Amino acid sequence: MSFPKDFAWGAATAAYQIEGAAFEDGKKWSVWDMFCRKSGAVFNGYTGDVACDHYHRYREDVAIMKEIGLRAYRMSIAWARVLPDGVGAVNQKGIDFYRRLVDELLAANITPYVTLFHWDYPYELYCKGGWLNPDSPKWFTEYTNVVIDALSDGVKHWMTFNEPMCFVGLGHQHGVHAPGDQLGFAQVLRAAHHVLLSHGSAVQAIRARSKQPCQVGFAPLGRICIPASNSAADSAAARRNMFSVFDKTLWHNTWWMDPVYLGHYPEDGVRLFGAEMPEIGSDDMNTICQPLDFFGFNNYQSEIIRATADGGTERVALPEGSRQTAFFDRSSYWSVTPEGLYWGPKFFYERYKLPIIVTENGMSNIDWISLDGKVHDPIRIDFLQRYLLEFEKAINDGVEARGYFLWSIMDNFEWAEAYRQRFGIVYVDYPTQQRILKDSAYWYKHVIATNGASLHQI
Repeated sequence: MSFPKDFAWGAATAAYQIEGAAFEDGKKWSVWDMFCRKSGAVFNGYTGDVACDHYHRYREDVAIMKEIGLRAYRMSIAWARVLPDGVGAVNQKGIDFYRRLVDELLAANITPYVTLFHWDYPYELYCKGGWLNPDSPKWFTEYTNVVIDALSDGVKHWMTFNEPMCFVGLGHQHGVHAPGDQLGFAQVLRAAHHVLLSHGSAVQAIRARSKQPCQVGFAPLGRICIPASNSAADSAAARRNMFSVFDKTLWHNTWWMDPVYLGHYPEDGVRLFGAEMPEIGSDDMNTICQPLDFFGFNNYQSEIIRATADGGTERVALPEGSRQTAFFDRSSYWSVTPEGLYWGPKFFYERYKLPIIVTENGMSNIDWISLDGKVHDPIRIDFLQRYLLEFEKAINDGVEARGYFLWSIMDNFEWAEAYRQRFGIVYVDYPTQQRILKDSAYWYKHVIATNGASLHQI
């Protein structure tokens, strides 16, 4: 069976991480522009003001995607580039940029997959309360309407939000991402509920206004649990842990996924959060739970879980010296756990019963230009090969899958870690903006050309 013949082999980016042109052609501030100017918030005080200068170099970047053979490209729209104040007057220059980009992709036979929100919330709306404001779903829907009206003749694949557990959790509870708030948990839950309402309302708007038949989804972070052994008990424990709410954070699959796909909050979370739960309107769940066409999730690392003698679950620490990526943040590394792309798709497909798209997967590496003028990244190739082989195994075991988006097509601004993280298969020399295809780019080109068959060439 292996990968379907129409499988969407792609790569992904986000607007703030690559575009630059932070204040050009009518664009106003986002919360990330604000956060980058907060002392100590971003490594070395760097900003996304220029980033990869994709705003000016998009034709070159699409030509690189074509050279690699991408079938699909996952991109996002900068809300404050399209609507500088978040609502109200439309910035035609911003719309025109995305129109040119979409047309360039289509001319290269690359299918655009557009994410409406990838963390860069308009600063002007943040000043009005941001996601805490009960009008925030209306604001997001207004923005969605503008984008769909402008681009849906060329775009038919849409995602509403990228990793809401990150931009709500890291940005509003822990304060380490934009906007840098550390709210009480009741306020965090309120913001999260407004995000979910925004998702549902946006899906309704996409379906109502799209100029062609469309596919709509969602790209949350997938917290994946791998069984510690092949035993039925460990498999059940991993599944149970993966779909449970056990602390007062929002790093739980079901808090974000059950309302979207099943139409209700998980009971264990409602019990645990108790009086801190937000007010839920009588029709809120009907708005949030809209029919979707695929199940998207991002995955970089996973947990290993085993059953305990008393019927519970426990996390198993990886052995010392286990494989890990380059540092992720200032205090931690990410473990290399490729089995996550077997068990994640399997468990998600069983629970939510929708075709799977891996909307992000990749690794941070320490890359530089070698003396021969090339960029050699064999560790990334090994990482990707291991993960894709596990995803293929899940497909062969009955998981319906539609696509895979590698993070990322190019090195970029990695949020609070700025430019010291390199996730790309294309090297970006930031002082010169030179692009160099890494060895992994040529490897991925071969994977795409063979529809995954080359993964078995060790």
